Amino acid sequence: MKINILAIGDVCGQTGLDFLISKLHGIKKWGNIEFTVVNGENTAGLGITPAHADALFDAGADVITLGNHTWSIQKINKYLDDNKHILRPSNFAPQVPGRGWGIFETSFGNVCVINLVGRVNMHEGSDNPFYEADRILKQCDTNIVLVDFHAEATSEKHALCYYLDGRVSALWGTHTHVQTSDNRVFQGGTGYITDLGMTGACDSIIGMKPDQPVSRFLGNPPQRFEPAEGPARVEGAIFEIDTQSGKCLSVNTIRVM
Repeated sequence: MKINILAIGDVCGQTGLDFLISKLHGIKKWGNIEFTVVNGENTAGLGITPAHADALFDAGADVITLGNHTWSIQKINKYLDDNKHILRPSNFAPQVPGRGWGIFETSFGNVCVINLVGRVNMHEGSDNPFYEADRILKQCDTNIVLVDFHAEATSEKHALCYYLDGRVSALWGTHTHVQTSDNRVFQGGTGYITDLGMTGACDSIIGMKPDQPVSRFLGNPPQRFEPAEGPARVEGAIFEIDTQSGKCLSVNTIRVM
């Protein structure tokens, strides 16, 4: 049996959230999607609130993944403990709230989803994501394993996929908010793309009001970035997976505007 899994790139601000809510049902129907993972760590600009997470689930997300801005809004902490369908990076310190991976029941069998954060230029003090993936895979006995690797360096994302090739069904990158054109299936059967892209305002700098990043690059005092508004887009990828072998058969990017 073949199934389609949808991964949606970082949702940025209310503009991105509202646009995804309006489009996700149609995307899932068009793509014959069986399971959907959404990266929601920028839904509030920086971080996510329980209300934002509920809205993503209501819109059709099966699992929400996060990243380096997980702790930007403290009221998400209890939600992370209470709802097993939202994940923060598994290689954060073990005492923090929530969980970094989970096994989810579906009509076509169990799916394992793993959330990891990179260490190159991320400044999070996280554990080694390569060793953390090894640790999780020793406990995960599902055919289908999906990895959201929230990382800055393209080389780190690429290296992790080579390391996990044949051991996970799909690995996609998030965090840089720019969709890459290197979607492919590795020799061992792992589907890959370096970055899914972004769900947010088109007239923006990675989802934020353009004048603020420009000002910072000019050397002015830093200010808190604010999500941009206006026409938006959804970006992500669809992974076609063989449920018996757990191997990826194809990877295709999507962009809906």
